[in-house]
Amino acid sequence: MLKIFMISLILQGTLMAIEEPKFTVIEKNDTFEIRKYSSYLVAETEVSGEFDEMGKKAFKILFKYISGENQERSEIAMTSPVIQKDQEQPSQKIKMTAPVIQEIDNNNTQSSTFSFVMPENFTLETLPIPLDKRINIKEIPERTIAVREYSGTWSQDRFNENKILLLEALKKAKIQTIGEASFARYNSPFSLWFLRRNEVMIEIE
Repeated sequence: MLKIFMISLILQGTLMAIEEPKFTVIEKNDTFEIRKYSSYLVAETEVSGEFDEMGKKAFKILFKYISGENQERSEIAMTSPVIQKDQEQPSQKIKMTAPVIQEIDNNNTQSSTFSFVMPENFTLETLPIPLDKRINIKEIPERTIAVREYSGTWSQDRFNENKILLLEALKKAKIQTIGEASFARYNSPFSLWFLRRNEVMIEIE
């Protein structure tokens, strides 16, 4: 299964995120970085289709959720990284986070789970409840991740190229991996390809 954690909102080509999931760098070299991530919450939805089409489908579903299609009628304004309730209720601000993370299962690349990572000030009890039954709220537990950063396009070939480099380096370092590699994107689709910050990520023991 392909999982994409959509953790940012974009306005006119600019990444609006001002918060990332918290992590501590444990080790770093020329090929990869080891990070210890704290737990975080996500709102996720599963879609199917071609590699380049699934993101558009999932974004529409999740965008409706953060735009007010939830029981609390909370809304995230695209002009600033906040959530606010409608005029009948007190406003509620929420910082957005980054990046977009895509976890790939090579056995089923036609299925994807996309998620918005929620800011750390929310809990499972305080997050707005989705009205769309296709959206699920869950907690991602604390874990250790190996990361390789690269720039360039979001193509599957580019991702696979850097995934191979990361896995080979981890194997050489005798670091055991868990599950499939992920693809993290930190920029808007409108950003210049050579300025994009991309990452291959994989959980390790």
